[in-house]
Amino acid sequence: MGAPHDPHDPPSPRTGDTTHAPRFVRSDLVARAAALRPLLAVNADRADREREVPAENIAALAGAGLLSLTRPARYGGLQTDLRTLLEVGREVGRACGSTAWVTSLLNGNAWFVGLFPAQAQDDVWAATPDALVAGVVTPSGTASPVDGGYRVSGRWAPASGCAHADWAVLGVKRPDAGDTPDAVGIVLVPMSELTVEDTWFVAGMRGTASNTLVGDDLFVPAHRFHSVPRAVESRYATPFTDEALYRAPFVSVAALVLTGPQLGLAAAAVDLLLEKAPQRALTMTGYTTQAEAPTVQLAAARAASLADSATLHAYRAADDLDEAARTGVSPGYDARARIRMDGGVAAVHAREAVRVVCSAQGASSFSESNPLQRIWRDIETASRHAVLNPEVAAEIYGKSLFGIRGTVTAMV
Repeated sequence: MGAPHDPHDPPSPRTGDTTHAPRFVRSDLVARAAALRPLLAVNADRADREREVPAENIAALAGAGLLSLTRPARYGGLQTDLRTLLEVGREVGRACGSTAWVTSLLNGNAWFVGLFPAQAQDDVWAATPDALVAGVVTPSGTASPVDGGYRVSGRWAPASGCAHADWAVLGVKRPDAGDTPDAVGIVLVPMSELTVEDTWFVAGMRGTASNTLVGDDLFVPAHRFHSVPRAVESRYATPFTDEALYRAPFVSVAALVLTGPQLGLAAAAVDLLLEKAPQRALTMTGYTTQAEAPTVQLAAARAASLADSATLHAYRAADDLDEAARTGVSPGYDARARIRMDGGVAAVHAREAVRVVCSAQGASSFSESNPLQRIWRDIETASRHAVLNPEVAAEIYGKSLFGIRGTVTAMV
């Protein structure tokens, strides 16, 4: 055996910076996700019913390497890129929206960890390289400075995937920091120090187990705090500045990772329409199959086009972010505003694609035995996530087109 790899060594050419993931790497990972679809689809109703992604799904995803897409190669991760994360999220979402959401969020939170100082990254992964990270970056907790760090208390929700996580990245405010860049931050806390309250009783994305995390007077070392205002400016604490993946813009990544599962839900709805329409008559018409009816043909065209539009917008944004990360040139405000709009458009078009399919399939779409009703519930829920809010995204982008910047939110 060779000498153990020091995670603080520069990445080797074989496992190092892969922000522009080679096509064969990306296609292989998407193929792995596709191979898991039968299992995930069989378990989709169970995830919805039990309000938690089955452990069997998580084990299969981890075994396929699909929960290490954004973990640094220094810790055995794949350290791929945002486009790969979206494509994998889409493929998983074609089988189960909740599983795709948890997959995307666990990877997204691992990306957050990659922004922290080396010691914080070691805390999470040095002893347990396959540790998973949940998170809520909304600053609903407080951090009060003490010797060597902070005392942190708060309630954080919704914490998607927390049932399977070892650590959590949590948003906090520092009342002592005034208007300085340290007034708002994110901290890393072991899940063993947090209490999980069962609060996730919702219509859609039930299986994400996005419950509430509670912490009371927890000690967090100083190296496990990261300023959010600095992160928004891409001024990250990681010393590994040659790792391009962790140079991408903070808010853009946080928003765009949410689109992958929604692309998959839209694709799944279109797949169901194309599968079922040739097998069913169009009730109260002379058409022996729905596929013969122009109304259904037009619906299929519209739904497929909307799903394609959602995918094209999301992938364009991901490609732009990956290119910016690769070159080390952070996108300006106007570019980030357009990327945020791309994410909003992707969510709206994916949602509308599902609605079109439901209308084409009629009232039977909402039968409990029809997976389309679960897809509909999931997309209606997922597409309304606050960081992806299409109306807010449109306002940010519209203002930026007229040279008006920073008046809606600092989180761009």
